[in-house]
Amino acid sequence: MILTSNLTDSTLTEKLLSKEWLLTNKRGGFASSTLASCNTRRYHSLLTGSLHPPAQRIKSLACLKETILSKNAEIGLTNFEFKESPLKKASILPTEFRQDTGVHFEYDADFAKITKSIYMDYEEDRIAVVYDFSRLTSELTFIIRPFAAISDFHSLLKSGARFCSYIADNELIISSDTVRDCELRLFSDRMMFNKDENWWHNFYYRIEAQRGQDCLEDLWTPGYFEYKVEGPERIVLWASMSDQPFVDRLSDLDIDVIIDNIALEQKNILKNIKVVNPTKKTLYLAADQFVTRRKIFEKETSTILAGFPWFLDWGRDSFISLRGLLLETGQFEYAKEVLCTFASAVDKGMIPNRFDDYNNSPHYNSIDASMWFINAAFEYLDFTNDRQVFTSSLLPVIKWIIEAYYNGTRFNICADTDSLITGGSADTQLTWMDAKCNGVTFTPRYGKAVEINALWHNNICRLADYYNSKDNNTEAGKHYTTMADEIEDSFRKLFWNEQLGCLYDCVLSDGTKDPSIRPNQIFAVSLKYSPLRIDEQEKIVSVVQKHLLTPFGLRTLSSADPRYQGRYEGDMFNRDKAYHQGTVWPWLIGPFIGAYLRVNNYSPSAKNTAMEMIKPLLEHLTDSGCIGSVSEIFDGDIPQRPNGCFAQAWSVAQLIEAYNLITT
Repeated sequence: MILTSNLTDSTLTEKLLSKEWLLTNKRGGFASSTLASCNTRRYHSLLTGSLHPPAQRIKSLACLKETILSKNAEIGLTNFEFKESPLKKASILPTEFRQDTGVHFEYDADFAKITKSIYMDYEEDRIAVVYDFSRLTSELTFIIRPFAAISDFHSLLKSGARFCSYIADNELIISSDTVRDCELRLFSDRMMFNKDENWWHNFYYRIEAQRGQDCLEDLWTPGYFEYKVEGPERIVLWASMSDQPFVDRLSDLDIDVIIDNIALEQKNILKNIKVVNPTKKTLYLAADQFVTRRKIFEKETSTILAGFPWFLDWGRDSFISLRGLLLETGQFEYAKEVLCTFASAVDKGMIPNRFDDYNNSPHYNSIDASMWFINAAFEYLDFTNDRQVFTSSLLPVIKWIIEAYYNGTRFNICADTDSLITGGSADTQLTWMDAKCNGVTFTPRYGKAVEINALWHNNICRLADYYNSKDNNTEAGKHYTTMADEIEDSFRKLFWNEQLGCLYDCVLSDGTKDPSIRPNQIFAVSLKYSPLRIDEQEKIVSVVQKHLLTPFGLRTLSSADPRYQGRYEGDMFNRDKAYHQGTVWPWLIGPFIGAYLRVNNYSPSAKNTAMEMIKPLLEHLTDSGCIGSVSEIFDGDIPQRPNGCFAQAWSVAQLIEAYNLITT
């Protein structure tokens, strides 16, 4: 990505501040900042690692101040914002940014060309920051001052914390009383360290300020590294949260080996692509960033992180994402492990909606995670034909869920007399539209939600099909077929809104039908089995396209609705108020494209139109937000700014599904 333009330095700086980069490993760790090399979030850091992967994440190395001194000039490669003077601009801005095995920034100074590269180890909480100097016209002095946080990654460090640093075997070891079982290790075989301990106060994070949150942080610096650059030179600064000293692993500190290992991992990710093109390559590499490892029930297994920077693994998100992230990309072993991980934690016929941020305890607080699990399990069978794992590990859980949902489980979840699923109360938020703040429920959907019952019908049809065609159990097949027919009949009678030509969003426990035009009805068309006639499906797609479709996904509420909120901004209350009241969610583009193509018979002209629909998201993937990923949400109103998590698993997954559906 070429960054030079005819923009002024201040305008270009602002543009670079709005774009972010992300590197991840298989422990839930990550590195991230902006293309301006300025942290604008509390979550930005050069090294955030996990003490109990992928949970208990610690921001250790917040940032670096990089300074280059020549005979006639001093330049900095880093931007900082402070409370007192909001923007301390670097003397020089990057002219080019690219991302492959790492992220790379090109700088052109009068006296040298500098390439800064950052790489993250896949298996450890370790990074390498590499500086390549070329085209020198004079001797230079290069100075790096590290800033340590060593604190919970959700928190903001304040200057009352106590830090300690010392040199052992040429490595700098930093510890803090904020996290007693974590050390930050820094090492360079070229640079000399000079001790100069002090606090820098009031780093200002503009995105936190925009979100109405505490936006000031103090960071501690132990001193600075220094080196005389006399000619073409490569300097590497390593940072690690490992207990193992660098001196014990000098053979591992070959940057070319790290790069080769990352390249090999990426090659494995892409090996299942029949025809490699830049779009599919970027999508598949983006998908891999969310796949990590978790130890649960004394066993290490794969899991999917819902989004960076702040989400861990959520059941609902994992199963909506599983096809796009793992099945479409051919990562079948990981898909099996994700399904089996959640299946092993089923309780009272419910799949966990998430695991805790600080330990492995499961939380059961959703009505749809279990429904999405069943759908994902059958998709796994479709892609792999792995009947052994399906019948031994997944099918018993599927049947347990169906039985529990039919007879009754937590949160009043059960099948009503019409065979449709009802659940929840005025005090619970169990569907994905779960925003609630200060006791205010913004989208009350207790009772019979349309997507829950579309999933319920689909999953019962899946079971009927399985027993009729693969298991040859005619008795079970007949039972589930009869059940599916009852659900289909009840679904159409209860949810069809003849006046609007679409579906009611929810039928509350008191029988009140909610006519809000929302995207949840699209699943009654996009899932493999629909409870609707084709003419009804066509009407739903038309209504959703007219009222909800935007260049970046579907709005969560029609803009004609008086409750519509077109901008996701402000403090937590106002953001939660807008979260599902008009805010655009990119992940919904997947089911919409699937439904659109379905009602148009997957014709070439429909596929061409569908490709035009997803082009803005494909451009966003490579040129805005977090480069190489897709944001969690966008504003409902133009100019539809990206917002929320800067990299969201189901946003990437559903874009992959849509892209592959269009191009095959």
